[in-house]
Amino acid sequence: MTQTTEQRHPRGGLYFESFYVGRVFRHGVTKTVTQMDNMLFCNMTLNPQPLHIDAHFCATETQWGKPVVNSFYTLGLMMGISVYDTTMGTTAANLGMTDVRFYTPLFDGDTVRVETQIVGARESKSHPDRGIVDFRHRAYNQEGKLIGEVRRQGMLLKAPAAAN
Repeated sequence: MTQTTEQRHPRGGLYFESFYVGRVFRHGVTKTVTQMDNMLFCNMTLNPQPLHIDAHFCATETQWGKPVVNSFYTLGLMMGISVYDTTMGTTAANLGMTDVRFYTPLFDGDTVRVETQIVGARESKSHPDRGIVDFRHRAYNQEGKLIGEVRRQGMLLKAPAAAN
């Protein structure tokens, strides 16, 4: 399906009908990650892993020599950065995440950019006003290195005119 005009939710997200297999979004929002982001995330999730929060430990006992950003924060960025362009206001539910992979660590000062590819789309069998979309989110650092990827399945609202 290729549309020249897409109906957007008042919050900006696209409805189910706008997602088709093969469609790629190159998200304009980027995020430079700070050690404060990492520390806050580790504190909020009660994760005391020294690999993330202890600079001396990292300098003396790891291959990286400095703290590595928590991978769950990285995972959240991969999906979160995509929301503005894709599903703001149209997500009914996240159904799951699979095939999570991390290829290179993220560090303080790295800038993350994300691309999303639609790898599946079908109508919901149980909710006629919704569809199921499979997203593949990929995050890259400022050097273009693939940081990680995840496949996410979401239930999205259909456009109001198409829901009946």
